[in-house]
Parts: sequence; C-alpha cells; structure tokens
Amino acid sequence: MTLTALQTRVAREIINHIRRENLAVGTHLTEANLARVIGTSRFPVSAALLHLTELGIVTYGRNRGFFLAKSAESLADEAQEWSNAADDPLYLQIAAARQQGALPDIVNETELMARFAVSRSALNKVLSRIQGEGWIERRAGHGWEFLPMIDSLEAYEESYALRIVIEPAGILGVRFAPDRNALAACRKEQELIASGGYASMTAIELFEANARFHETVAACSGNRFILQTVRRLDQLRRLVEYRQAEHRLPRKTQAQEHLRILDCIAAGDYLGAATAMRDHLDGARRSKSSSIVFAPPEAA
Repeated sequence: MTLTALQTRVAREIINHIRRENLAVGTHLTEANLARVIGTSRFPVSAALLHLTELGIVTYGRNRGFFLAKSAESLADEAQEWSNAADDPLYLQIAAARQQGALPDIVNETELMARFAVSRSALNKVLSRIQGEGWIERRAGHGWEFLPMIDSLEAYEESYALRIVIEPAGILGVRFAPDRNALAACRKEQELIASGGYASMTAIELFEANARFHETVAACSGNRFILQTVRRLDQLRRLVEYRQAEHRLPRKTQAQEHLRILDCIAAGDYLGAATAMRDHLDGARRSKSSSIVFAPPEAA
C-alpha cells in the first residue's frame, strides 16, 4: 500500500517509539496508545501499522490487534530507511526556497501555486502546517508573511543565545516542579544514548530525543511561555538539523550532559542544574556553529 506523507511520518514515529522503548518481540501495539504518543489520530496510526504488517515488522491478529514481530535492536536498518523517507515534497520545497532567500517576506497563494505548480488545497494544507510551526502567518486581508526562521549561522547562534537565557531561568523559577515520571522517561532514553545507542540511532531519532529532554525540563518550569518558546525553537531547528545528518556531532557527550542536569534536578540542586544547562547549551552552540552548513542564497 502507498502511504500519504502523514502516514509515512507516523510509520517512522512508530519505529522510533519501538526503538526508544526497546520493545520486545510480541509487545502489543495499541492504536490508542500510539496515537497518544505520536500526537495524532488513530486513522493514520492504523494505516501505518497495516503497512508495517506488510513489511513483516508487525503482525496482526483478528480481534487481538497488532503485535511487534521484530525486536527493537534489530530495526536499525529500518529506522535509517524510514528516516530517509521523504517528507511532504511541497513543504521541503517551500522551506528550502525560504532558507535560500528565494521567497520574499510577503507572498500570496496565487504566486506560490504558480511557482510550485500545485493546487490551492495542497498549498493550503502545507501553509497550515507551516503556520502551526511558527514560521509564517496569515496577513489581515490578503496573503501570507514569513516570520524569522533559522536560515543563517547568525540566526542559529541567536536561537541558542535565547535558549541560554530562558532554559536555565525556567529551572530557577519559583514554579519549577519536577515531573518525576516524565523526567524518568528522559533519563531512560539518555542513558540508552550514552551507553552506545548514539552509534546506531538515526539523526532524526537523536534530534527528537534531544528535543524531548529540553521540552520536558521546560514543561517543569510551570511557565507556559518558556515551554512555548522552546517548542517553537525546536520546530525551527528541525528544518536545519534534519538536513545535517552527515555532520554527526558528539551525541554521547550531549547525553552525558543531559544526565548531569537530571542528576541535579533529582537531588533538588536547581542552581547546579541551571548552571549545567547553561554550560551545556553554550557548548552545543559552539560545537554546532563550527560544523553546521547553510545553503548559499539562490541567485536572483
């Protein structure tokens, strides 16, 4: 069966979930639980599970449901294959054109339909997704306006400068309250990465694990605006870092630093956790700024 872009993403997320949780053969994969974990409805989950059944990754029993047919550790090749699966082509084309300076700040749907040779319905679907990610907004009356995004080394460093201010501040805030279950899940994932998982995990899996850690800590701040900002920055970073798979950074070291922050939080040493977070983000900024590559602006 042929999957839609959404169903392809869901199938990838199911495999990532299996590997992240190190699920054993025979584990029952319920549609409701996967929909909750991935953050989607049950329909694309059902379609993705049926496709994974065709590939032999999952088995299906009538009146019983779906069950894992392969162990998590045996799915490294499948994880890489699904990580390389194309996202919505129109979404990627718009993102690339904007990052290369080929699209102006203000655009209208007619111009975009002509430039990318797509229907209005297909375009509106992608524009709605981009709006949800926070790098475009509808103008009052007519057209769309692109918002600042990470499209240069300067913008990339500015995003880290903001994170260095707000993420440690969130830990030191008076409303900071550790979510023990959520932080325990982060610890489990970071320990897996630090103990060697980084060598077999895909770039997307590693990025998402990193994002989950930072967003979980931000959620503990009790400040909705800190969490909202961290989530938006992660959305913008995805556009850049998903394209940097060949620049494998020292993820083991990053996971160890995450674990150090979690240790401080568990011990109630919030000042130590905030200091460790600031040092971690500044170190990540310096190491990534020296290796990340931005496409040159498109010639006029």
